[in-house]
Amino acid sequence: MAPPVPMHCIPLTDATVHEFYDYLFAPWVKGLGKRDFSVRTGEVSALLPQSDVLKFSSGAVCGQVIMAAIDTVASLAMATTDRIPKGTVYQHTHFLRPAVNDDFRVLATVLRFGKASAFAQARVTFASSGELVAHASLEFAF
Repeated sequence: MAPPVPMHCIPLTDATVHEFYDYLFAPWVKGLGKRDFSVRTGEVSALLPQSDVLKFSSGAVCGQVIMAAIDTVASLAMATTDRIPKGTVYQHTHFLRPAVNDDFRVLATVLRFGKASAFAQARVTFASSGELVAHASLEFAF
């Protein structure tokens, strides 16, 4: 039986993000190595460090990793309010340049809540330069 949802973590804050993250996500998602979470109402950012286990033979971090990081951070951004979604129903990601030779900052922002869904956007940038690597639009169901 799964442990109870840590409702004291909602709405998500800097103080509760690690407990909620550890509770919510699968081990392989946590294995991506995201760290340095920053939480504000309607917004979460995290650092995604590059790692050889996340790369193609070309040396670029693969798109599946970037998309999983986006979905994870956007899900956390949704939890910064008292409305917790049931899950992601849509994600569209644009890859603007190869994800090589740097760590990445993933920033997700809640755009709007509707009756049955909410919308967010995410940006993935190189940690050192701030140059945009990928951009995504997401929808979450309630």
